[in-house]
Amino acid sequence: MIVPVGRVLIEVDVAMSEANRIGDWRVAIPRELERIIGGAVWERDTMGCSSSAVYKLRGISTGGNAYLKVQRRTDFDNLRHEKEILHWLFGRLLVPQVLRFIECGEMQYLLVTEITGSNCVDCMSERDLEEVVRTLAGGLRMIHSLDISECPFDRRLDVVLGEALDRVEAGVVDEADLEPENTGRAARDIYDELVATKPLEEDLVFTHGDYCLPNVIVSDSGISGFVDWGRAGVADRYQDLALAARSLKHNAGPRGGEMAALFFHEYGVEDVDVAKVQYYILLDELY
Repeated sequence: MIVPVGRVLIEVDVAMSEANRIGDWRVAIPRELERIIGGAVWERDTMGCSSSAVYKLRGISTGGNAYLKVQRRTDFDNLRHEKEILHWLFGRLLVPQVLRFIECGEMQYLLVTEITGSNCVDCMSERDLEEVVRTLAGGLRMIHSLDISECPFDRRLDVVLGEALDRVEAGVVDEADLEPENTGRAARDIYDELVATKPLEEDLVFTHGDYCLPNVIVSDSGISGFVDWGRAGVADRYQDLALAARSLKHNAGPRGGEMAALFFHEYGVEDVDVAKVQYYILLDELY
């Protein structure tokens, strides 16, 4: 059987069902999972930059829709970690519920419930832009208000920079997919700058880790929930503030800078630490 993960086709030697065909993709799934999703209508989800292949499944056997992530487990990509974060967050924040997590050889499968609504990129064309920004800021305040005293997930800079070094030395950083201002730079050069300019203090809160417009789901009544939690944990609040501001600049067109400024205001930051914003955006280049 063959499973597509990103642009790689991987041979899988495990007990699989017949491959499901979605367009030009064939996805081999474990029979245990087939019993839940076998009759569903599959749709490839290309929003965002997940290292997993992500599919929306309409009409699973337990009722409703779901999302399936499929990827090969590596030292740097592990869906088990996201599953553990989701289990910890369920009941604390508006997150998907884990329906199944299965490992077959090198392959991992994470099936979660759908959060009903539209992501903030899609709803920008349907709603007042300033309303979207206020919703985005309110959502982040919600996440950052979570009590971190018993949080088991550590994303402080000492931890994250250690991971980043491992990624650089393993050659898994995509140097062809950097922000325009970093085009042509080597990953090791970026890492060295991050070490040299590491902030002296971290304002620790519970962070999403990749708080950007596609990962915030809204409905008519407000925020429905948040998705893509693989990098969540205790970190400086600017981890989220920086990536949210960048996401607004990328997605809000000519008003991007104005909307980023409004976002900081609505979140409650009047004196923006520009150096930290730049630092966490640069750090994201290594992930």
